[in-house]
Amino acid sequence: MNHVIHLKSRPKGTPQLEDFEFIEEQRPNPKEGEVLLKTKYVSVDPYLRGRMRDQESYIAPFQLNEPIESGIIAEVIASNNDNFNNGDFVNGMLQWKEFQTTTGKGLNKVDPDKASLSAYLGILGLTGLTAYISLDRIGDLKEGETLLVSGASGAVGSTVGQIGKIKGCHVVGIAGTDEKLKLMKEKFGFDKGINYKTTDDMKKAIAEACPNGVDVYFDNVGGEILDAAMDTINKNGRIINCGAISLYNKTEVPTGPRYEGTLVRKTVLMQGFLVRDHAKEFGPATKQLAQWLTEGKLTYEETIVEGFENIPQAFLDLFEGKNKGKMVVKI
Repeated sequence: MNHVIHLKSRPKGTPQLEDFEFIEEQRPNPKEGEVLLKTKYVSVDPYLRGRMRDQESYIAPFQLNEPIESGIIAEVIASNNDNFNNGDFVNGMLQWKEFQTTTGKGLNKVDPDKASLSAYLGILGLTGLTAYISLDRIGDLKEGETLLVSGASGAVGSTVGQIGKIKGCHVVGIAGTDEKLKLMKEKFGFDKGINYKTTDDMKKAIAEACPNGVDVYFDNVGGEILDAAMDTINKNGRIINCGAISLYNKTEVPTGPRYEGTLVRKTVLMQGFLVRDHAKEFGPATKQLAQWLTEGKLTYEETIVEGFENIPQAFLDLFEGKNKGKMVVKI
Protein backbone atom coordinates (compact mmCIF):
# COMPACT_ATOMS: atom_id res chain seq x y z
CA MET A 1 0.00 0.00 0.00
CA ASN A 2 0.95 3.64 -0.47
CA HIS A 3 0.50 6.36 2.16
CA VAL A 4 -0.70 9.81 1.08
CA ILE A 5 -1.45 13.06 2.94
CA HIS A 6 -4.50 15.08 1.86
CA LEU A 7 -5.66 18.54 2.85
CA LYS A 8 -8.84 17.64 4.74
CA SER A 9 -10.05 21.14 5.64
CA ARG A 10 -8.97 24.72 5.09
CA PRO A 11 -7.38 26.06 8.30
CA LYS A 12 -8.99 28.93 10.14
CA GLY A 13 -6.10 30.77 11.71
CA THR A 14 -3.20 28.50 12.69
CA PRO A 15 -3.35 25.08 10.96
CA GLN A 16 -4.06 22.05 13.12
CA LEU A 17 -3.28 18.36 12.67
CA GLU A 18 -7.00 17.82 12.09
CA ASP A 19 -6.68 19.77 8.82
CA PHE A 20 -4.66 16.88 7.36
CA GLU A 21 -5.76 13.36 6.55
CA PHE A 22 -3.70 10.22 5.94
CA ILE A 23 -4.98 8.06 3.10
CA GLU A 24 -3.96 4.60 1.94
CA GLU A 25 -4.08 3.76 -1.75
CA GLN A 26 -2.68 1.15 -4.06
CA ARG A 27 1.00 1.60 -4.86
CA PRO A 28 1.23 2.73 -8.52
CA ASN A 29 3.13 1.12 -11.39
CA PRO A 30 4.86 3.26 -14.03
CA LYS A 31 3.35 3.34 -17.49
CA GLU A 32 5.30 3.80 -20.70
CA GLY A 33 7.33 7.02 -20.45
CA GLU A 34 6.92 7.23 -16.68
CA VAL A 35 9.11 6.63 -13.64
CA LEU A 36 8.20 5.34 -10.18
CA LEU A 37 9.58 7.50 -7.40
CA LYS A 38 10.20 6.74 -3.75
CA THR A 39 10.15 9.83 -1.55
CA LYS A 40 13.36 10.39 0.44
CA TYR A 41 13.12 13.98 1.77
CA VAL A 42 10.18 16.40 1.99
CA SER A 43 10.50 20.16 2.30
CA VAL A 44 7.98 21.93 4.55
CA ASP A 45 7.82 25.69 4.05
CA PRO A 46 5.75 28.57 5.47
CA TYR A 47 4.42 29.58 2.03
CA LEU A 48 2.41 26.35 1.91
CA ARG A 49 0.02 27.98 4.39
CA GLY A 50 -1.07 30.40 1.68
CA ARG A 51 -1.95 27.55 -0.67
CA MET A 52 -4.33 26.17 1.94
CA ARG A 53 -6.59 29.18 1.38
CA ASP A 54 -9.13 29.08 -1.42
CA GLN A 55 -8.03 32.31 -3.03
CA GLU A 56 -6.24 33.47 -6.15
CA SER A 57 -2.49 33.85 -5.74
CA TYR A 58 0.77 33.41 -7.62
CA ILE A 59 0.31 29.64 -7.35
CA ALA A 60 -2.87 27.55 -7.37
CA PRO A 61 -4.41 26.67 -3.99
CA PHE A 62 -4.46 23.12 -2.73
CA GLN A 63 -7.72 21.31 -3.32
CA LEU A 64 -9.59 19.65 -0.48
CA ASN A 65 -9.30 15.87 -0.25
CA GLU A 66 -6.36 15.86 -2.64
CA PRO A 67 -2.63 15.45 -1.95
CA ILE A 68 -0.54 18.37 -0.73
CA GLU A 69 2.68 19.02 -2.66
CA SER A 70 6.03 20.64 -1.96
CA GLY A 71 9.68 20.31 -2.89
CA ILE A 72 10.74 16.67 -2.62
CA ILE A 73 13.88 14.62 -3.17
CA ALA A 74 12.99 11.17 -4.51
CA GLU A 75 14.74 8.08 -5.81
CA VAL A 76 13.86 6.49 -9.14
CA ILE A 77 13.09 2.85 -8.31
CA ALA A 78 11.55 1.85 -11.66
CA SER A 79 11.90 3.61 -15.01
CA ASN A 80 10.11 3.37 -18.33
CA ASN A 81 11.63 6.71 -19.34
CA ASP A 82 14.92 6.88 -21.25
CA ASN A 83 15.92 10.06 -19.42
CA PHE A 84 16.05 8.37 -16.01
CA ASN A 85 17.68 5.25 -14.61
CA ASN A 86 16.97 3.21 -11.51
CA GLY A 87 18.93 4.71 -8.64
CA ASP A 88 18.80 8.29 -9.92
CA PHE A 89 17.91 10.92 -7.33
CA VAL A 90 15.67 13.79 -8.45
CA ASN A 91 14.34 17.07 -7.10
CA GLY A 92 10.93 18.41 -8.00
CA MET A 93 7.55 19.72 -6.88
CA LEU A 94 5.87 16.45 -5.95
CA GLN A 95 2.97 15.19 -3.89
CA TRP A 96 3.09 14.10 -0.26
CA LYS A 97 3.12 10.41 -1.13
CA GLU A 98 5.54 7.63 -0.24
CA PHE A 99 5.47 6.44 -3.86
CA GLN A 100 4.29 8.19 -7.02
CA THR A 101 4.64 8.04 -10.78
CA THR A 102 5.48 10.91 -13.11
CA THR A 103 6.48 11.55 -16.71
CA GLY A 104 9.62 13.25 -15.43
CA LYS A 105 8.50 16.75 -16.38
CA GLY A 106 9.88 19.29 -13.93
CA LEU A 107 12.33 16.86 -12.35
CA ASN A 108 16.02 17.70 -11.98
CA LYS A 109 18.66 15.09 -11.23
CA VAL A 110 20.81 15.73 -8.15
CA ASP A 111 24.21 14.28 -7.26
CA PRO A 112 24.50 12.85 -3.71
CA ASP A 113 28.29 12.79 -4.09
CA LYS A 114 28.52 16.58 -4.35
CA ALA A 115 26.24 17.45 -1.45
CA SER A 116 23.82 15.76 0.92
CA LEU A 117 20.45 15.03 -0.68
CA SER A 118 18.64 17.31 1.76
CA ALA A 119 20.91 20.22 0.75
CA TYR A 120 19.16 20.26 -2.63
CA LEU A 121 15.99 21.33 -0.82
CA GLY A 122 17.85 24.06 1.02
CA ILE A 123 21.13 25.80 0.28
CA LEU A 124 21.31 24.33 -3.26
CA GLY A 125 17.55 24.45 -3.82
CA LEU A 126 14.86 27.12 -3.79
CA THR A 127 16.09 28.33 -0.41
CA GLY A 128 19.54 29.26 -1.63
CA LEU A 129 18.21 30.51 -4.94
CA THR A 130 15.75 32.80 -3.16
CA ALA A 131 18.51 34.34 -1.07
CA TYR A 132 20.99 34.75 -3.92
CA ILE A 133 18.71 36.00 -6.68
CA SER A 134 16.67 38.39 -4.53
CA LEU A 135 19.80 40.01 -3.12
CA ASP A 136 21.19 40.32 -6.64
CA ARG A 137 18.01 41.63 -8.27
CA ILE A 138 16.62 43.84 -5.51
CA GLY A 139 19.24 44.18 -2.78
CA ASP A 140 22.10 45.39 -4.96
CA LEU A 141 24.43 45.04 -1.98
CA LYS A 142 27.52 47.21 -1.85
CA GLU A 143 30.58 46.71 0.32
CA GLY A 144 30.27 48.52 3.64
CA GLU A 145 26.48 48.70 3.65
CA THR A 146 24.28 47.45 6.48
CA LEU A 147 22.05 44.42 5.84
CA LEU A 148 19.26 43.62 8.30
CA VAL A 149 17.61 40.19 8.11
CA SER A 150 14.49 38.94 9.90
CA GLY A 151 13.90 35.22 10.32
CA ALA A 152 17.69 35.21 10.27
CA SER A 153 18.28 31.73 11.67
CA GLY A 154 15.96 30.13 9.13
CA ALA A 155 16.97 28.56 5.86
CA VAL A 156 16.63 31.66 3.68
CA GLY A 157 17.64 34.19 6.30
CA SER A 158 20.86 32.43 7.29
CA THR A 159 21.88 32.20 3.64
CA VAL A 160 21.10 35.88 3.07
CA GLY A 161 23.30 36.86 6.01
CA GLN A 162 26.22 34.79 4.78
CA ILE A 163 26.00 36.28 1.30
CA GLY A 164 25.96 39.70 2.93
CA LYS A 165 29.25 38.91 4.67
CA ILE A 166 30.73 37.61 1.40
CA LYS A 167 29.81 40.99 -0.10
CA GLY A 168 31.57 42.84 2.74
CA CYS A 169 28.48 44.13 4.56
CA HIS A 170 27.67 44.71 8.23
CA VAL A 171 25.00 42.07 8.87
CA VAL A 172 22.44 42.09 11.67
CA GLY A 173 19.96 39.26 12.19
CA ILE A 174 16.65 39.05 14.04
CA ALA A 175 15.49 35.75 15.58
CA GLY A 176 13.41 34.46 18.48
CA THR A 177 15.85 32.77 20.90
CA ASP A 178 19.30 33.45 22.29
CA GLU A 179 20.34 30.01 21.03
CA LYS A 180 19.46 31.09 17.49
CA LEU A 181 21.38 34.34 17.91
CA LYS A 182 24.44 32.37 18.99
CA LEU A 183 24.07 30.11 15.94
CA MET A 184 23.78 33.13 13.64
CA LYS A 185 26.96 34.72 14.93
CA GLU A 186 29.13 31.67 15.50
CA LYS A 187 28.16 29.55 12.49
CA PHE A 188 26.85 32.03 9.94
CA GLY A 189 29.09 35.00 10.72
CA PHE A 190 26.46 37.65 11.52
CA ASP A 191 27.91 40.69 13.23
CA LYS A 192 25.04 41.22 15.65
CA GLY A 193 21.71 39.64 16.59
CA ILE A 194 18.43 40.81 18.10
CA ASN A 195 16.03 38.56 20.04
CA TYR A 196 12.64 40.00 19.14
CA LYS A 197 10.88 37.99 21.88
CA THR A 198 12.92 39.54 24.70
CA THR A 199 13.27 43.03 23.22
CA ASP A 200 10.77 45.59 24.45
CA ASP A 201 11.67 48.28 21.91
CA MET A 202 12.52 46.88 18.47
CA LYS A 203 13.10 50.32 16.95
CA LYS A 204 15.71 51.12 19.58
CA ALA A 205 17.31 47.67 19.30
CA ILE A 206 17.65 47.94 15.52
CA ALA A 207 19.05 51.47 15.76
CA GLU A 208 21.69 50.33 18.26
CA ALA A 209 22.67 47.27 16.18
CA CYS A 210 22.73 49.33 12.98
CA PRO A 211 24.38 52.63 13.99
CA ASN A 212 24.75 53.70 10.36
CA GLY A 213 21.14 52.89 9.56
CA VAL A 214 19.81 50.06 7.36
CA ASP A 215 20.62 50.00 3.66
CA VAL A 216 18.94 46.69 2.83
CA TYR A 217 16.24 45.00 4.89
CA PHE A 218 15.49 41.39 3.98
CA ASP A 219 12.03 40.72 5.36
CA ASN A 220 10.80 37.21 6.08
CA VAL A 221 8.20 38.04 8.71
CA GLY A 222 6.36 41.31 8.03
CA GLY A 223 4.22 42.85 10.78
CA GLU A 224 5.69 44.83 13.64
CA ILE A 225 9.28 43.92 12.84
CA LEU A 226 8.89 45.43 9.37
CA ASP A 227 7.42 48.52 11.03
CA ALA A 228 10.48 48.83 13.25
CA ALA A 229 12.92 48.30 10.39
CA MET A 230 11.28 51.09 8.39
CA ASP A 231 12.17 53.51 11.17
CA THR A 232 15.92 53.06 10.50
CA ILE A 233 15.95 52.63 6.72
CA ASN A 234 18.46 54.85 4.94
CA LYS A 235 17.95 57.05 1.92
CA ASN A 236 17.86 54.90 -1.23
CA GLY A 237 17.35 51.85 0.99
CA ARG A 238 16.01 48.59 -0.44
CA ILE A 239 13.46 46.34 1.23
CA ILE A 240 13.04 42.80 -0.05
CA ASN A 241 9.64 41.36 0.86
CA CYS A 242 10.31 37.61 0.77
CA GLY A 243 7.80 36.42 3.35
CA ALA A 244 5.35 37.50 6.02
CA ILE A 245 5.08 34.56 8.40
CA SER A 246 3.74 36.77 11.20
CA LEU A 247 0.61 37.35 9.08
CA TYR A 248 0.02 33.95 7.48
CA ASN A 249 -2.39 32.70 10.14
CA LYS A 250 -4.28 35.97 10.66
CA THR A 251 -8.00 35.74 9.97
CA GLU A 252 -8.30 39.48 9.28
CA VAL A 253 -5.99 41.90 7.51
CA PRO A 254 -4.21 43.91 10.24
CA THR A 255 -3.82 47.67 10.04
CA GLY A 256 -0.30 49.01 10.45
CA PRO A 257 1.72 52.17 9.91
CA ARG A 258 1.57 53.93 6.55
CA TYR A 259 4.89 53.74 4.72
CA GLU A 260 4.18 56.13 1.84
CA GLY A 261 5.87 59.11 3.46
CA THR A 262 9.05 57.19 4.25
CA LEU A 263 9.21 55.61 0.79
CA VAL A 264 8.95 58.99 -0.91
CA ARG A 265 11.05 61.02 1.51
CA LYS A 266 13.93 58.53 1.51
CA THR A 267 13.36 57.24 -2.05
CA VAL A 268 13.17 53.67 -0.73
CA LEU A 269 12.51 50.66 -2.94
CA MET A 270 10.17 48.03 -1.44
CA GLN A 271 9.60 45.02 -3.67
CA GLY A 272 8.10 41.57 -3.30
CA PHE A 273 10.07 38.58 -4.55
CA LEU A 274 8.97 35.19 -5.92
CA VAL A 275 11.84 32.91 -6.87
CA ARG A 276 9.72 31.06 -9.44
CA ASP A 277 9.70 34.19 -11.59
CA HIS A 278 13.44 33.81 -12.13
CA ALA A 279 13.81 30.22 -13.34
CA LYS A 280 16.16 31.27 -16.15
CA GLU A 281 18.67 32.39 -13.52
CA PHE A 282 18.67 29.14 -11.54
CA GLY A 283 21.63 27.59 -13.37
CA PRO A 284 24.20 30.37 -12.80
CA ALA A 285 22.91 31.02 -9.28
CA THR A 286 23.20 27.34 -8.28
CA LYS A 287 26.71 27.22 -9.73
CA GLN A 288 27.78 30.20 -7.60
CA LEU A 289 26.17 28.82 -4.45
CA ALA A 290 27.84 25.44 -4.99
CA GLN A 291 31.21 27.14 -5.47
CA TRP A 292 30.85 29.12 -2.24
CA LEU A 293 29.78 25.95 -0.45
CA THR A 294 32.83 24.07 -1.74
CA GLU A 295 35.12 26.96 -0.77
CA GLY A 296 33.72 27.02 2.76
CA LYS A 297 32.26 30.51 2.34
CA LEU A 298 28.74 29.15 2.85
CA THR A 299 27.42 26.66 5.34
CA TYR A 300 23.93 25.60 6.37
CA GLU A 301 21.85 24.28 9.22
CA GLU A 302 19.03 21.76 9.00
CA THR A 303 16.29 20.56 11.29
CA ILE A 304 15.57 17.02 10.11
CA VAL A 305 12.44 15.26 11.33
CA GLU A 306 12.12 11.56 10.55
CA GLY A 307 9.02 9.72 9.41
CA PHE A 308 6.37 10.25 6.73
CA GLU A 309 3.73 10.40 9.44
CA ASN A 310 5.43 13.47 10.95
CA ILE A 311 5.23 15.73 7.88
CA PRO A 312 2.16 17.70 9.09
CA GLN A 313 3.63 18.27 12.57
CA ALA A 314 6.93 19.42 11.09
CA PHE A 315 4.99 21.95 9.01
CA LEU A 316 3.11 23.20 12.08
CA ASP A 317 6.38 23.51 14.01
CA LEU A 318 7.53 26.18 11.55
CA PHE A 319 4.99 28.60 13.01
CA GLU A 320 6.34 27.93 16.52
CA GLY A 321 9.90 28.69 15.41
CA LYS A 322 11.07 25.19 16.31
CA ASN A 323 13.39 24.93 13.32
CA LYS A 324 16.97 26.05 13.01
CA GLY A 325 17.78 26.45 9.34
CA LYS A 326 15.88 24.40 6.81
CA MET A 327 13.06 22.16 8.06
CA VAL A 328 13.14 18.83 6.22
CA VAL A 329 11.39 15.53 6.79
CA LYS A 330 13.38 12.38 6.10
CA ILE A 331 11.32 9.42 4.95
